[in-house]
Amino acid sequence: QVQLLESGGGLVQAGGSLRLSCAASVLSTSAMGWFRQAPGKERECVATISWSGGSTYYSDSVNGRFTISRDNAKNTVYLQMNSLKPEDTAVYYCAVKRGAFGAYRLASSYDYWGQGTQVTVSS
Repeated sequence: QVQLLESGGGLVQAGGSLRLSCAASVLSTSAMGWFRQAPGKERECVATISWSGGSTYYSDSVNGRFTISRDNAKNTVYLQMNSLKPEDTAVYYCAVKRGAFGAYRLASSYDYWGQGTQVTVSS
């Protein structure tokens, strides 16, 4: 069983930055990802990263503004969010896909999820 703990969410003005972190209790070979869900909307993939960190995926809405990275020695994945917009407001979740080397976009393929951290961007 893998437990995930997200941190770094909060309230920020439009144009500002936040850095999310997600620490895993244990982490073998796995893909990791960040997803988000706004009120009344479906959960969407924001960014994912392969086990080695060499392959990443970004949604069109965040590409060029967000950066995903990981530190396997610390069992941690990060999401650096710059130039934040009000439409980025959502609960952000990190997720782990066991035994995976690539970067995967499909939420249903992930095995473990964190409890979520709220990001609110004011205009």
